[in-house]
Amino acid sequence: MYRISQLAKKFGLSRSTLLYYDQEGLLSPSGRSDAGYRLYSEGDLERLAAIVSFRKAGLSVEETRAVLESEEGEASVLRKRLAAIGAEIRALQAQQHLLARMLRVQSEGGLPESVDKETWVAMLRAAGMDDQAMATWHAEFERRAPQAHHSFLLSLGISEQEAQAIRQWSAAAAAGLSAPLR
Repeated sequence: MYRISQLAKKFGLSRSTLLYYDQEGLLSPSGRSDAGYRLYSEGDLERLAAIVSFRKAGLSVEETRAVLESEEGEASVLRKRLAAIGAEIRALQAQQHLLARMLRVQSEGGLPESVDKETWVAMLRAAGMDDQAMATWHAEFERRAPQAHHSFLLSLGISEQEAQAIRQWSAAAAAGLSAPLR
């Protein structure tokens, strides 16, 4: 049997993490010592090894619980997490490519006069950005550099009124209050 400090040290976790896992129903001690210390069995050690693996793979506490409670749910939860990570990677790659293009354009002296709203949106789509990725892009641009965002929108030939509407929507999206972009 292992005491909580021994188990924490073995897995490189804090004592409070193990207490949290107990509170969340992921890992409860198998027993208590005469002095009232939590005691963990070899089975508990194996369960904690699984919990640590799932958490390192990016599963939330809720997803980890679902995997541990259901043998048939394990593959489903893992597939969903794998798909979510794939989508995150694709979105980040699209943003990376877009930023690299923007830096190239900036180093060449700014956007050519021929780039308008339709051309810009087509370039974003060609870079693999969907509506959600574009919304995130606008929200980040507005959050990090609002005046530059405004100037950029106007450089695309967008009217002042439309630029203001996009900026208001972007600011709301950045604050987590997003509404669909018109």
